[in-house]
Amino acid sequence: MDVRDALGRVIFARVAGEDGPSKRERIHSSPGPRRFGPGDPIVTVHGDASMFVGGIRALLLQSLHPLAMAAVDQHSGFRADPWGRLQRTSAFLAETTFGTTEHADRAVAVVRSVHDRIEGVAPDGRPYRAGDPELLRWVHVAEVDSFLRAHDRYGATSLTPEQRDGYVAQTAVVARGLGADRVPTSVAELEASLEAFRPDLRSTVAARRTARYLLLTPPVPWALRAPYGVLAAAAVGLMPRWTRWPLRLPYLPLTESTAVRAAGIAATSTIRWAMTPPGAQAR
Repeated sequence: MDVRDALGRVIFARVAGEDGPSKRERIHSSPGPRRFGPGDPIVTVHGDASMFVGGIRALLLQSLHPLAMAAVDQHSGFRADPWGRLQRTSAFLAETTFGTTEHADRAVAVVRSVHDRIEGVAPDGRPYRAGDPELLRWVHVAEVDSFLRAHDRYGATSLTPEQRDGYVAQTAVVARGLGADRVPTSVAELEASLEAFRPDLRSTVAARRTARYLLLTPPVPWALRAPYGVLAAAAVGLMPRWTRWPLRLPYLPLTESTAVRAAGIAATSTIRWAMTPPGAQAR
């Protein structure tokens, strides 16, 4: 087993879990029509190593909505089983992006049924429902903005303006399936949606605790702390300036645009190299 294969297996096992190979085989090899094809922007973005950076950024950004954060904090296995949650999330993204239409719709139905059972009261006294279309829209906006910005900076290929709009429009299909409404279908609408949410966003104990957990005490073995730290720093470097103080994140524009960016490119390039079979062209 060469270095590339060994590293690729380690990364894939962390992200996909023990049954990752069988899930990958089912998702990519099952016969049947698919909603998205190889030339679609959603396939390009979700198949790239920049998603590792985008995923961390999405979690940080999502935490600023008190009701969304309460649902995660009170009901998910975010800290008790972080790898399990990561693996379920990655499986859902893979299923809805690369799987057959039948399998993708089934994955969406499963998540909707879970959301229907999650409700509670946030620390500020407001009730919440995980299936609330407005909360679903926030989670979607935070994810799509994060994945797209991470790909813009660390992706293997650049997207044209039309492809960037296409990516937002294609992800909207899945968001509507989950029950979100008024989802953006272009980059301009995405930016407007994020700006419109700002009055609802604020610093909370749970949000700051999540940031510390993701950045200072991540659920990774000590041997992987250094490369994870590079990905986390790259994610912080993509966070909007107005999010820094609420989450107690550093703001070092010169360092972020030079050293952090260079390290992030190196890290994502290494992951891309490790996850790409020899002789195959990276996505």
